[in-house]
Amino acid sequence: MEPPDFEAMNFTVQQVPPKYPLCEEWRDGAEGSVFHLAHILLFLGFMGGSGFYGLLYLFTLLTLGFFCASLWAWSDPCTTDSFLWTFALFAASLAQLVHVAYRLRGVSFERDFQELYQCMFQKLGVSLTQFGKIVACCEGDVHTLEPSHCFAIEGKTPIDKLSVLLSGRVSVTVNGEFLHYIYPFQFLDSPEWDSLRPAEEGIFQVTLRADNPCRYVAWRRKKLYLLFAKHRYIAKIFALVVRNDIAEKLFSLNDKAFSESGRRYDLRLPSYCHMPGTELEGADVLQVPVQGGRTA
Repeated sequence: MEPPDFEAMNFTVQQVPPKYPLCEEWRDGAEGSVFHLAHILLFLGFMGGSGFYGLLYLFTLLTLGFFCASLWAWSDPCTTDSFLWTFALFAASLAQLVHVAYRLRGVSFERDFQELYQCMFQKLGVSLTQFGKIVACCEGDVHTLEPSHCFAIEGKTPIDKLSVLLSGRVSVTVNGEFLHYIYPFQFLDSPEWDSLRPAEEGIFQVTLRADNPCRYVAWRRKKLYLLFAKHRYIAKIFALVVRNDIAEKLFSLNDKAFSESGRRYDLRLPSYCHMPGTELEGADVLQVPVQGGRTA
């Protein structure tokens, strides 16, 4: 078999022009201001945070950015595909913006719950959606307490709820002796709540009496524990605010306890006891009794 004669054969390959034209040289002038504005808005938009307000910020700037990009693409007759894509993204961002704004408008609360959210939960990063679940757990009810009426009586009232004071002032006493006051946006029963496990039952060891017209919100124990089982983040938030409330009550008592020599008395010592409310309100400092019947 004779070898093929390659010279007699014409194997010249014709160069196929590229499907997409190559950039032979850069443009001398820069793009218009609309082009740069679009990318600045897109850059700022993608720096948005989480939550409803973060989404509102994100889709607002994305809508404006893609709108400017659509204007730029429309001004160039050679960028039909670019215009269609940027306009489609503009329409999608606008739809998301309207959706988020509608949901944000739908998540609204009464004035009492708005103040409760701002004072206790907003600073902890709780979103409006999560706070809505907390409000739904108490069914959005706000209870009232008339002056001199008792929220709880020592040795009688069962511990079956967790409550936050919204307005007014409540005094706490034990065996007729004054302990401290409870002010708005403080828990009424945080020590009792933290002292019991979910399956345990107990009764109040102190008396809580309203000094003036009070309003408060209360969550039933069983419903609140069901909420905690479904949403672990809410459970951690409540554990944090309840224990912080207990610590503030203890420190407020500790700041009032001084000996006659001017030294601060430690409430953790077993010899500490409380003065009657009438004597405490008229005194500048707490007189701290010590063992043996003497006063320190």
